[in-house]
Amino acid sequence: MAAPITEEGRVLSANRRASHDYFLLERFEAGLALTGTEVKAAREGKVTLQDSYVEIAQGEAWLRNAHISHYSHGNVWNHEATRPRKLLLHRQEIQKLIGKTREKGLALIPLRFYLKKGRIKCELALAKGKKLHDKRAAERARTAENEAREAIRARR
Repeated sequence: MAAPITEEGRVLSANRRASHDYFLLERFEAGLALTGTEVKAAREGKVTLQDSYVEIAQGEAWLRNAHISHYSHGNVWNHEATRPRKLLLHRQEIQKLIGKTREKGLALIPLRFYLKKGRIKCELALAKGKKLHDKRAAERARTAENEAREAIRARR
């Protein structure tokens, strides 16, 4: 199955649970400092963003728990699958993120990996966790919308 193409480029991996578990408030684009075998494996779509998060430590942003599988031809130079990866952001963006995550108690989560002009980028979001009743309300709204759509189709 071919990866979907967006206006940015080919999507390598997406965190679909993010919109279910969080209210996504603000989005950012970041580059990644990757090794050669990580780039090759990511281009093959061997990236899992589920349960990953962004941590800001000592003025740098780090992607934690993102799983990039081993490259099939990487032999002894293969990378560690879940190692912390440095995110490439401007200092002003990092300061802004530090302020919002500490002040408002928001989380930084990765939404997707994609190619943009031959480089691998990561879309991040400032997110606020949903409570159980928020998830139920969203599910009810989705169900009502689907039923309305089916009723319109049935009339035709």
